[in-house]
Amino acid sequence: MSEGIDAQAGLDVTSFYQPDLARIVKKVRMTESMVLLGIQREDRQPLGHEPGQFLQVSLPGYGEAPISLCSSPTQLDSFELCVQAVGNLSMAVHDLRPGDFMGVRGPYGNGFPVADMQGHDVLLVAGGIGIAPLKSLIDYILHRRGEFERVIIIYGARTPSDLLFRDELDRWQAMTNVETFITIDSPTGDWDGLTGVATVPLRALAIEPANTVAAVVGPPAMYRFVAFELFEKQIPHENIFFSLERRFKCGMGKCGHCQLNDLYVCQDGPVFRYTDLVGRSEAMEVWAPEDED
Repeated sequence: MSEGIDAQAGLDVTSFYQPDLARIVKKVRMTESMVLLGIQREDRQPLGHEPGQFLQVSLPGYGEAPISLCSSPTQLDSFELCVQAVGNLSMAVHDLRPGDFMGVRGPYGNGFPVADMQGHDVLLVAGGIGIAPLKSLIDYILHRRGEFERVIIIYGARTPSDLLFRDELDRWQAMTNVETFITIDSPTGDWDGLTGVATVPLRALAIEPANTVAAVVGPPAMYRFVAFELFEKQIPHENIFFSLERRFKCGMGKCGHCQLNDLYVCQDGPVFRYTDLVGRSEAMEVWAPEDED
């Protein structure tokens, strides 16, 4: 390859292969294993990402890993990543401080179709650390609130200490034009909110199914149960979107690590319509019981 130019397409694809330097401008510890980083590209240019996309983050000597963006593209001066300490790279990222640099490639993947959501009720369901990538969509919707009808946020976490974005949760709950339900699987003595998994407030929710678009991000174990509840509410299957987790490596559909039958999650996803996943055996985590036969 010469000059970063794809010979067939005639496009400059340097940004897809070569990391850009980015400076950490903010660091907030949210839980014992999660930090929120505010990051600014060295050239001060916005990423131009879609809600639901991800970046490839790198540090010399530690390699590279995919991390979902958790800020809206309407935030132009910087972007945010929520990083869980689970491996050598992410633990090294946890040791960085404001002023330090990292490499970023991207953004990559297929995000949430915000144009399909405009003018509709939007139901946003997050489980665990799934609130991080879903927050990019939430922030986008709230920044352009007049373009959407009813906005409903359901967020389930294991314990109160696992809740992320506490300031944002308080702000969402205080908003009169947003309905926010926060539920805890294993409440402690000082928890006075909802208890149970995310499907508990979802089951009790009254909606207009034909006018509702749903976005779901969380652990794979919760997907089929959320899908079942959405079907019970008669939301059209093509109006349900899931963000899938796979082992991303290159981010460009070349290495095959994230292949899902005939799809590459890093390119065709990570956000998929439910109707694009049914019948693909490697996406069984999202199949509701009626689709397993």
